[in-house]
Amino acid sequence: MSVNNHLVKRRASVGVRVGTVMVGGGAPVVVQSMTNTDTVDEAATTEQVAQLARAGSELVRITVNSMEAAQAVPNIRARLDELGCHVPLVGDFHFNGHKLLTSYPECAQALAKLRINPGNVGQGRKRDEQFATLIEIACKYDKPVRIGVNWGSLDQEMLARIMDENAASAHPQDAKYVMREALITSALESAAKAEEIGLSRNQIVLSCKVSGVQDLIMVYRELAKRCDYALHLGLTEAGMGSKGIVASTAALAVLLQEGIGDTIRISLTPEPGGSRSREVIVAQEILQTMGLRAFVPLVAACPGCGRTTSTYFQELAESIQAYVRDEMVVWREQYDGVENMSLAVMGCVVNGPGESKHANIGISLPGSGENPVAPVFVDGQKTVTLKGDNIASEFRQIVDRYVSEKYPRKSV
Repeated sequence: MSVNNHLVKRRASVGVRVGTVMVGGGAPVVVQSMTNTDTVDEAATTEQVAQLARAGSELVRITVNSMEAAQAVPNIRARLDELGCHVPLVGDFHFNGHKLLTSYPECAQALAKLRINPGNVGQGRKRDEQFATLIEIACKYDKPVRIGVNWGSLDQEMLARIMDENAASAHPQDAKYVMREALITSALESAAKAEEIGLSRNQIVLSCKVSGVQDLIMVYRELAKRCDYALHLGLTEAGMGSKGIVASTAALAVLLQEGIGDTIRISLTPEPGGSRSREVIVAQEILQTMGLRAFVPLVAACPGCGRTTSTYFQELAESIQAYVRDEMVVWREQYDGVENMSLAVMGCVVNGPGESKHANIGISLPGSGENPVAPVFVDGQKTVTLKGDNIASEFRQIVDRYVSEKYPRKSV
């Protein structure tokens, strides 16, 4: 499957360079994630950042909430560089960011981007002073800033002002409208202040996060109408497991299809013992199944029915999906275009041969009562029939051989 670059016309937005990554300005949608380690634990944070980067996260955000965390950031950056992991780091600041960045300039220098929430910068007169300090530091060290508004921490004075304006209107709107308008107003007014202080438009990313699917769609549609800043998408507090995946996909897919959004994050609550990298994989799969980007060969597999009482095809599909994702770490460095390869692992004769022919490489495993043979199709042509106990390993060898023969090697 090749990526359809014309599925949607990307919304023209100002481009923002975050380290080596371009956000907006017509660049491909960027996948972002965030650690959940204590940043003070340099070893654990370095390890998780590296894991997220290997999974495909192109930006990784880390919490910077204390003096110790701020001091740890340059060391984490150095550790990552020693590992050959050069993923840009984004510092997440709330409440005390102005103090931390002022006291620890090395922290600001080590980060590729700063993330601040206007609702958590300060109260009253101090809010403007502390916001200005953060922006001045960003200007001093030439760092882009994501101004990230969240409905769980809205500026209460601004919310009260908009509520009063709505109440005085000849046609007052409902409470949800007021909340959405407050989010958008907070983001746009904060961006305008940042520009007044000296931050350029190509150093600003905006986000307005909520946890309701329809609210998120309405907020970002309106935000996109009112500005051309690069936009970061994410459904905040999406939840665990299938609920978080479905909710995030439902919201982001609509917006991405309309050309809205330049970076995305899937804010999944990890299941106990679950990998943090799952949010990266989900983000990639949203973009890839929509045809917006390609990251790793995807495996088509039938759902199974009464014809497929054996679980063999399910096990093979799972193992091949895991195999190609693991191998992409190496393939990505050695070959051009492997991420566009398509695979099919089918479970019976009904759709098996046909689906297998549509993929670059497909295998049709025997269903219940069928002959215990598995024809393999390469670029639509049957090349071999596998049988016996080594079908999985032999199929992996066919995939490896296809990659080495079909995709050009990158120049060193």
